Amino acid sequence: MSAQMSAGGQRRVLVTGGAGGLGSAIVRALAAAGHAVDFTYRTSAAEAEALAADLGATALPLDLADRAALDAFCGTAEERGYYGLVHNAGQSADALALMLDQDRLEAAMQVNFYALTRLAKALTRGMIRARAGRIVAIGSVAALRANAGNAAYAATKGALIAYCRTLAIESAKRGVTVNVIAPGFIDTKMMAPYAAHRAGMERQIPAGRFADPAEVAALARFLMEDAAGYITGAVLPVDGGLTAMMGVHRA
Repeated sequence: MSAQMSAGGQRRVLVTGGAGGLGSAIVRALAAAGHAVDFTYRTSAAEAEALAADLGATALPLDLADRAALDAFCGTAEERGYYGLVHNAGQSADALALMLDQDRLEAAMQVNFYALTRLAKALTRGMIRARAGRIVAIGSVAALRANAGNAAYAATKGALIAYCRTLAIESAKRGVTVNVIAPGFIDTKMMAPYAAHRAGMERQIPAGRFADPAEVAALARFLMEDAAGYITGAVLPVDGGLTAMMGVHRA
């Protein structure tokens, strides 16, 4: 049996930050597609265990900001072997460009970007040996269109996009695809601080609403399928038309 397969013959997939919000929607979508899903969580232990029990998935505690813990996890993950990786875990860092705090920027870069590179290094070698694998990184439209106050966060997601494109062309001939999903505004707890501004924000989105997490998760599910084998190096916005729209409007 391939190292990428579970004892039940299912393809094994790892999702980072899978306990809640978009992450849990991705875990549910992949489990529904028949994958054996492992997912990491940092603080939401009760939610993670409940989700794992509900789906027959495996919840793994991991703080991606802890480099030593991440290195140890990657060693185990490499031995376990995975067909797919979805790097969903993320950390915000809102600040004007001229007010960037170096420590906050580096902390966000560690979780959003460096953790992906470390995980990819550990897992892609097994995918290449198997000549089959899928890597999906959750980016953001913030890396595609400038937004005041998002300098640090956008920089981390921009680095993620550049890395994934390069990894995609380096691994394409070996059956591994690497893609980025760039969501817009998603209806999760992360948007709670902006509740007072939601109506105004939705008016600026062509679709007129925030995304349901399941709508983003559906794309992650598709990118894991055999039918998506010719899609690699792509950045795929799921944003209700936000990045297609010119930002200046006639009165």
